[in-house]
Amino acid sequence: MYDTNNVFARMIRGEIPTNKIYENDHAMSFHDINPMFEKHALVIPKGPYQNILDFAQNATAAEQAGFWDCFAQTASALGISCEFNCLANAGADAPFVKQSVFHFHLHLVAGAKTAAFQDLISEIK
Repeated sequence: MYDTNNVFARMIRGEIPTNKIYENDHAMSFHDINPMFEKHALVIPKGPYQNILDFAQNATAAEQAGFWDCFAQTASALGISCEFNCLANAGADAPFVKQSVFHFHLHLVAGAKTAAFQDLISEIK
């Protein structure tokens, strides 16, 4: 069940400030508070979707189009056109990186790795 008080839901409602990059009617993006790379943004739909499969199966065509527009506008705003990664984690027991906020989000990352990335890799090993 979707938690309407998760941190991203609260950001969407304006209860928690964000370092916003782009926003439209269906999605918003902002800088990650613990960046793993020189450029690290999160792109989230405004609807209550727990993970990427929930979004793919249940979001309307307008919500999906708005989300991908936000993704493209965010990449453009960050100067990203190639050499990037896009990551979505799903589930508390995901095999690589566990999902910590159960609201669908994509990590858009590019550029040099940060110390936080090195710490994450050490944890995984």
